[in-house]
Amino acid sequence: MTRQLTSRDIIALGFMTFALFVGAGNIIFPPMVGLQAGPHVWVAAAGFLITAVGLPVLTVISLAKVGGGIDNLSSPIGRHAGLVLATICYLAVGPFFATPRTATVSFEVGIAPLAGDGPTPLLIYSLIYFALVIGISLYPGKLLDTVGHFLAPVKIGALIILGGAAIFWPAGGLSDATEAYQNAAFSNGFVNGYLTMDTLGALVFGIVIVNAARSRGVTESRLLTRYTIWAGLIAGVGLTLLYLCLFRLGSDSSSLVPQSANGAAILHAYVQHTFGIYGSLLLAILIFVACMVTAVGLTCACAEFFAQYLPVSYRTLVFILGLFSMVVSNLGLTHLIKISVPVLTAIYPPCIVLVVLSFTRPWWSNPTRIIAPGMLISLLFGLIDGVKASPFSAILPAWSTHLPLAEEGLAWLMPTLVMLLISVVWDKVAGGEVASTAH
Repeated sequence: MTRQLTSRDIIALGFMTFALFVGAGNIIFPPMVGLQAGPHVWVAAAGFLITAVGLPVLTVISLAKVGGGIDNLSSPIGRHAGLVLATICYLAVGPFFATPRTATVSFEVGIAPLAGDGPTPLLIYSLIYFALVIGISLYPGKLLDTVGHFLAPVKIGALIILGGAAIFWPAGGLSDATEAYQNAAFSNGFVNGYLTMDTLGALVFGIVIVNAARSRGVTESRLLTRYTIWAGLIAGVGLTLLYLCLFRLGSDSSSLVPQSANGAAILHAYVQHTFGIYGSLLLAILIFVACMVTAVGLTCACAEFFAQYLPVSYRTLVFILGLFSMVVSNLGLTHLIKISVPVLTAIYPPCIVLVVLSFTRPWWSNPTRIIAPGMLISLLFGLIDGVKASPFSAILPAWSTHLPLAEEGLAWLMPTLVMLLISVVWDKVAGGEVASTAH
């Protein structure tokens, strides 16, 4: 007989989901947006919250409705295309970008100021860091205990201190907005939300959340869906509150740092200004725990996914993924971000289309007719946005710069909406023909 989760376990599951989402990028990017947006900070925040909170929560809910796996969610585009999409998502938020980034960011914020920002300290730190990640990831059935009941509360406590300080002890007045935020604050916030990788992360974490509930003896699909949705909603509320505090922190830090400062520098300056000598220690612990929890979640999810398709055990894959991520992390944060931004800009649009349209499946005679064309067009035009964000932008034809919303990095949006309108008409007509033939 299936068990039901206690209220304490449901809250722990929500805390675990929140903690899985909040990696270093989630703490670093909002202060940058706040500082650069200045008086337009809350307009930019609205755009950011759509891609950094709304879409990840929708993704968790959509995965819960189909059973927790990206393979089920992507079934309308076919098994092979769905497998390719899943593989790209898992590699992007796993060993290629997000997992190595957790190590490099936690090193640069917490260790580099003390040990120096050189290759040898980074190598030593990454070895210790990924040894811990591998050790915890080897026991995925204990995630709710190690993360939900222990690491997540520590992380949330530190975030509450940081967020409360940003609200009650602002560092100074608003900065002037940069030109980009003066002209298009909302769309810049929207696109910056991509950098958190949370929608891609949600596609990966869905199965981790479901398995955490299963580890407590919950087997009934209806209950698994309900608990996963609750976990997503708790995480969404937490993310929103965190981001609002961090936007405020960044927008009030103009007297501490130049406007070109990155998020790590903004946080560093703020905590030292507010907490004195203990500020750096608080920030180092916060970033380390935030990164560690996310790295463990990503490693578990990737190992479970690839174990289904490769003749390699879960435990072996944990070691392979951990070691590969360790090697990539030694490229350094700057190189990782340079490579990841164009890739994320290209692959985010089809994932957004997949998640949003998954809720409309019952409306169509054949969901494949709607979802597959929309994802294809969003990918093609997303590739244009991706190339534009890369060092190879000069190869783009002149017409690509005149596409609607191209300047805002959203060239994919209008063509996708047009294709969806055509697909809806096609589905209604073709669906009617099938029905009439049946009569």
